[in-house]
Amino acid sequence: MNNLRTVSDTKRAFYSIHTRPVNSIYRRVVEEVMVEMHLLRVNEDFREDPIFALGVVTTYDSFMEGYTPEADRTTIFEAICRAQDADPAKYRQDAEQMKQFAESKSLDELLELMTTSTPSGGSDLQGQLSSMSQNEKFKYSRLFGVGLLTSLQLADAEVLKDETRLKEILHTLSESLKLPENKVLQDIELYRANLDKMVQTQQAIADNIAADRKRREQAEAEKAEKAKAEATKAEDKPEPAETPAAETTDATSDAADSSSS
Repeated sequence: MNNLRTVSDTKRAFYSIHTRPVNSIYRRVVEEVMVEMHLLRVNEDFREDPIFALGVVTTYDSFMEGYTPEADRTTIFEAICRAQDADPAKYRQDAEQMKQFAESKSLDELLELMTTSTPSGGSDLQGQLSSMSQNEKFKYSRLFGVGLLTSLQLADAEVLKDETRLKEILHTLSESLKLPENKVLQDIELYRANLDKMVQTQQAIADNIAADRKRREQAEAEKAEKAKAEATKAEDKPEPAETPAAETTDATSDAADSSSS
């Protein structure tokens, strides 16, 4: 009997864990990350590593920026992981460890660690990175590509500004790690393009929200001003003149005299 989980199983598990609706603009991102993680985790040759974890977290956090309600950003990520029996805290921890490691190295040092085999191995982060080039069954993924790009950027923030240099680095890494170079380049290019589009979409949403808020505030201000003007007008309206008491008495007396006559 085949007990291998299917994509449908994972999706059902996700929506049973996170029961709130996912904003339609972000639903595609959520499902793409979830499905890709699922397909990798059911592959017997796949092994998780710090760069992959960084790619998962970076992709999710980057594309989910601005999601409301903000608290759901955490619960959605947790549901994505738990839907496939993965530990969300472990992903965050591994990603943070890789982030700090990359930030502590120069770009050349990081490249050397990624492309040179050392006997350290084991669970040590440096050993894991150093031994990647010797893993003949290494399973490349788009999320790994994003983690790779993020690692390079953390080591040298200027690397993305020089496209020629970036391609040279990715070529070197692809050869050393036996990665499909064309796929790596395509995945990274697509990731950056889609991220730019998402940023533009998020900005457009923010602008629309700000414009709606401004219109509401303006309408409320106009309403308040109108009410104030009406109140002032009512206060300025002259009251009817009162008849002097003496005249009232005389008029009453005259009326009485006429009646007597």
